[in-house]
Amino acid sequence: MLTSLQQLRKHLLTGVSYAIPFIACGGILIACAIAFAPMTAAGPDFSGSPRLKLILDIGTAAFDLMLPVLAGYISYSIAEKPGLVPGFLGGYLAGKIRAGFLGAILIGLIAGYVVNLLKKIPVSRYLRPIMPILVIPILSGAFIGVLMLKVVGVPIALFMDHANHVLQSMSTGNDVLLALILGVMIAFDMGGPVNKAAFFFGAAMISQGNYRIMGACAAAICTPPLGMGLATLLRRNLWSEEEREAGLAAIAMGMIGLTEGAIPFAAADPIRVIPSIIVGSAVASTIAMVGQVGDHAPHGGPIVLILGVVNHGFAYASAILTGSVITALSIVLLRTRANGKNPKREEPAV
Repeated sequence: MLTSLQQLRKHLLTGVSYAIPFIACGGILIACAIAFAPMTAAGPDFSGSPRLKLILDIGTAAFDLMLPVLAGYISYSIAEKPGLVPGFLGGYLAGKIRAGFLGAILIGLIAGYVVNLLKKIPVSRYLRPIMPILVIPILSGAFIGVLMLKVVGVPIALFMDHANHVLQSMSTGNDVLLALILGVMIAFDMGGPVNKAAFFFGAAMISQGNYRIMGACAAAICTPPLGMGLATLLRRNLWSEEEREAGLAAIAMGMIGLTEGAIPFAAADPIRVIPSIIVGSAVASTIAMVGQVGDHAPHGGPIVLILGVVNHGFAYASAILTGSVITALSIVLLRTRANGKNPKREEPAV
């Protein structure tokens, strides 16, 4: 059992180590574009800034490659070269159906294990040379594609629809409970379907004149990357050099409201990271709701405060700071305890 868990961690770390540069590149380019673009009620406006729009498009392209690379190299770690095609394909489709990083991790693991099963099928010696370059990629790619589009995608679409109805029904009830739920949803999958359900609900409420729901979401959105980045600064010895670099990128991404900056940490250590960021985001969203924070733009992070589209700025800043500190302290405590039980840290495979 322990050996299996160690192997699973190795596969996850391999995928993360290849995905981090794409996250950093895309996230920082997007951050630069948004930071200098005018902020309107509809979000950042690039209509009068073609150069910023170009930077945004390049950053978005790099960012979009993150899920295929993550899934592809998880599969590669399991099944070597034959695992690349189904892994990359599954990761790409995870982005298309908005399955997020959790969907990419799951499909990367499935792709690798499916390829390993196909490699064990006895074939004629005449077919053996073309198995890894033709037969296995076609069979595994077709299977993974059908799985993502017809099996995984259906419950995700149903969830999005159901979550929106639930949030709508709660919007007239207990504000604190709603804020807690929004914070948990925002942090849970960092840009995946759960995150998007909460974000789009907050954005939709802006048009109805309710800015407090987006205010709660905006505070929760940036807390995971800011908290994880802060954690790498507080206890540098708990993190590899690659993770410390990812922490700096996460801070930059958190400043302009990209929750995805925390993905490298969650993908490598989900059991400790996801609860830590959930607690931090839930606290941040609750403080923002109680503090009557209103966000007039469908965006989050400190940047919307700087651009002046947030009411009750002190409460908003306090919510972000408190949530980020709680996230950082939580993960530092959990990692310290884990290292005390198992002092030999495993570095990401490269």
